[in-house]
Amino acid sequence: MAPGEQPECMRCRHFYVTWDRDHPRGCRAYGFKSQALPSAVVLQESGIPCKLFEGRPAAAAPPERE
Repeated sequence: MAPGEQPECMRCRHFYVTWDRDHPRGCRAYGFKSQALPSAVVLQESGIPCKLFEGRPAAAAPPERE
């Protein structure tokens, strides 16, 4: 990720979707739920882009059948 670039929450291992209609997006690293994407909330509140982004591991391909 380039300096000053916003991370894509949907590609972060800490991002999750909640059951809360008022706060449908969450961040396990920072420990909050929000209406907006967590990276946008972190930037708005601190003035600093998210530093806790960790990419999700690649999904394993299903085994091939014979």
